[in-house]
Amino acid sequence: MGPASAAVEIDAPRGRVFEAIADLALRPAFTDHFVSDFRLTRIESSGVGAGARFRFFAPPRAVWAETTIVELTEPHSVVERGRCGGDGRVPMAIAWRLEAGPGALTTVHVSHWTEPSNPIDRGVELLGAASVWYERDWRDALRRLRDLLETGEIGSERLALAGGNPHPTGIA
Repeated sequence: MGPASAAVEIDAPRGRVFEAIADLALRPAFTDHFVSDFRLTRIESSGVGAGARFRFFAPPRAVWAETTIVELTEPHSVVERGRCGGDGRVPMAIAWRLEAGPGALTTVHVSHWTEPSNPIDRGVELLGAASVWYERDWRDALRRLRDLLETGEIGSERLALAGGNPHPTGIA
């Protein structure tokens, strides 16, 4: 499938937008309209290696997915790779690109695609028009991200992690 792409202009410095996108604990704040059951796979929610597991909703089905940040180029791009599908056999990727505009304006581009090798998986994606749903959902997510960043409310809905020691020293 894909790529399903969307873009939005945000009136916020590129560094601040980059921090919000690169921190997976903030992701549910602007994607919860089509992503559910969001769980972090590591205590550290940002940086290379940070990961999450969640369900994408694209009618008529909800697909489990797992993503890991594999590349960060601050403040220009974030690349995530992962797997999706019932048994995690379909590779997927999400790429974020940030472009500086005049003043504090930042243009954010997101692309999401899958690479099914099984003809059945490819057929299910085509019949369900998954790319149409994902493109609409990513467009809505970017609008929600813009609203949260421009009002300064982005950190208020940070995903909490159950268990684990939040201190880098290991001492509570």
